[in-house]
Amino acid sequence: MKSPDRADDTGGKTAAGPIGNYRWVICALLFFCTTINYVDRNSLSVLKTTLQGALGWDDVDYGTITTAFTFAYAMFPSVIGVVIDKVGVKKALAWALIVWSIAAAAHGLVATVIGFVIVRFILGFAEAANFPASIKAVAMWFPQKERALATGIFNSGTSIGVMVSFLVVWIAGHWGWQMSFVFIGVIGLIWLYFWQKYFSAPEDQPRVRPEEVAYIRSDQPAPQQSLKLPWTTLIRYREIWPFLIGKLITDPVWWFYLFWLPSYLERERGQNPLNAGLWVAVIYTGSTVGSVLGGWISSTLIKRGWPVGKARMTAMGLAAIFMPGSIFAYYADSFAACVAFITLATACHQAWSANLFTNATDTFPQKVSGSVVGLGATAGGIGGMFMTLLAGLVVQWTGEQQIVFVWAGAMHLIALALFWIWFKGRIVQIDIDRPLDVSRAHGGLAIAGGIVALAGIALGLLVAMNWDYLKVAVKITGAVQSSVVAGAVLAIGLALFYASRARKNVAA
Repeated sequence: MKSPDRADDTGGKTAAGPIGNYRWVICALLFFCTTINYVDRNSLSVLKTTLQGALGWDDVDYGTITTAFTFAYAMFPSVIGVVIDKVGVKKALAWALIVWSIAAAAHGLVATVIGFVIVRFILGFAEAANFPASIKAVAMWFPQKERALATGIFNSGTSIGVMVSFLVVWIAGHWGWQMSFVFIGVIGLIWLYFWQKYFSAPEDQPRVRPEEVAYIRSDQPAPQQSLKLPWTTLIRYREIWPFLIGKLITDPVWWFYLFWLPSYLERERGQNPLNAGLWVAVIYTGSTVGSVLGGWISSTLIKRGWPVGKARMTAMGLAAIFMPGSIFAYYADSFAACVAFITLATACHQAWSANLFTNATDTFPQKVSGSVVGLGATAGGIGGMFMTLLAGLVVQWTGEQQIVFVWAGAMHLIALALFWIWFKGRIVQIDIDRPLDVSRAHGGLAIAGGIVALAGIALGLLVAMNWDYLKVAVKITGAVQSSVVAGAVLAIGLALFYASRARKNVAA
């Protein structure tokens, strides 16, 4: 039986009266920011055919340009996450949005491959702040039992952003592709006004009732001071690795659909650019539903008394088992069946993603959540960088995307198995205030770093030995991209080895 002064599971009211729902205003702000973020980044893919015709790009040129975005998106989130923890969500996200809006508009001012590489790199750098900041904001504004639902709702902005991106094609058709980029840069600055006016910490927001603040804090500690914890220490926590590896191998599936789906529908399914954009909108309508539903499932289970780990694993498991629909999509003779299977796959990925993001705040406290999610975004961006390179090279080499569709159908099941082996259904937040002993070298990181570094060296030698062949098969840009992949693998190995070294213990 409920006590008369305790909030019920909906958070809407108590026996003593309503507690308020201002936290959902914050969720709406994050939703619209994420939508704008994805309109900006997806504009290039929906205009791919137009730009190839106007500027003479081939698939490898396009792969090079998209790699510039994913490279920046991979390299900077871990740095930006630390900045977010240091200066706060409000300032960090505002600064990031100004930079990425200017970069988006600047696409209309360039006409060469190198020009697009530069503006896409700046766009990727700034947009890397969106998810670390948004996840930290959700941790600030929502109790644990509502976080997955709130994450699912704001994360659905990724799908909405892709859905409305076909309007960019319409704008390009009426006023030219340059003006379409300028338009999408302007809309971000409009959002900034509302962000500055309505966002703050719950305790500092005069529009929030004390009862709602109490509800938000009902299953979480009081607001915490930020903690400077270097990435070299964070990756020594074993609890972070399922999150990082999960992002590494499943985020690229979303990147693949994001950057290559419109051209797949045009090239291999015979749709014109506008029709392809409309079908993309249909597909991402399903992914919007998946994002919200995935968050709702685990949040509802927690409210009904399920342990957090069991609830998250159930929602992630339901999403993962349907991801092989991606494979059936490629082999389906019927276009309707193809669209249905791709819709199922994108919906399941978003349901998975809503719970994977929330895992970061399940296992690590709010004061380091920006850094943790930043590392996860870096891992996902690294995977995405490899995916865009792989997709570009495969399409240039074979003329089809069969290999990538098969790969996309298997990754979530592998990640799910990893989560189960690692956590066995039990997720508990670690005590970050009890510092790890870093005075001794970490053997596991050293071994992993050595193996990855050797793989990078072997791949580099393979590229060098077959350089002339690569230049013929995938042109000079494709050969250079292969070298970049080898160098990136080597760099990751060296980074892991560097993190394994013994250092002086510092009090938290």
